[in-house]
Amino acid sequence: MVSQIHYTLTNFADHCERFSHDAINRCLRGERITPRLVWEQVRGHVGATAQGYLVFDDTVLDKSASLAIELVRRQYSGNAHAVIKGIGVVTCVYVNPDLDQFWLIDYRVYDPAGDGHGKLDHVAEMLRNAVYHKQLPFYAVLMDSGYATKALMLLTIVRTVLNRLIQGIRSQKRD
Repeated sequence: MVSQIHYTLTNFADHCERFSHDAINRCLRGERITPRLVWEQVRGHVGATAQGYLVFDDTVLDKSASLAIELVRRQYSGNAHAVIKGIGVVTCVYVNPDLDQFWLIDYRVYDPAGDGHGKLDHVAEMLRNAVYHKQLPFYAVLMDSGYATKALMLLTIVRTVLNRLIQGIRSQKRD
C-alpha cells in the first residue's frame, strides 16, 4: 500500500474497499505516531544480524497543493529535482542483507524552525539511538554524500567500531 511514490491516504483507500479516505483521515487525526511507537511496533519483527546495515535518508512529502498545513516548507526534493512545498522526513532503515528484508526503525520530521535541529542532527541522534537504545548489530552505515561532514563521519566510525566490539563481547559470553 505504501511505496516511495504512493504514500497518501487516497492511494490506500483506493486499494482497500473497507476504508474510505475520510475514515482513515479521521482515525489518523486522533493518533500521534511517534518514532518510539514505530520502534515498539517493529521491534519484534526486525531480523537483526551482525551483517546488517543502518541506512539514513531523507525525503520530502510533496504538499504543493497545500495552503496551510503545519510543517510544510519550501525545500529541495530529489524526486522533483526542484524546490517544492513539502514536509521533510529523515528516516533510519535497518537492512538484513541475508534475509533481503528491511524495516523502518526510526524517523524524524525535519522542522528546523520548530525544534532547531538540522538533518545532520537528526541522523546523529538516530544513530546514537540505534546503538545505545535499540542495541541493533550492524556492519555498516549507509547515507547520501550530503551527510558526509567530518563530525558525522567520526560519529559513524566510532559507533560502528563500538557496535562491533559490543557484538563481539556478547557473542563471547554466549560461547
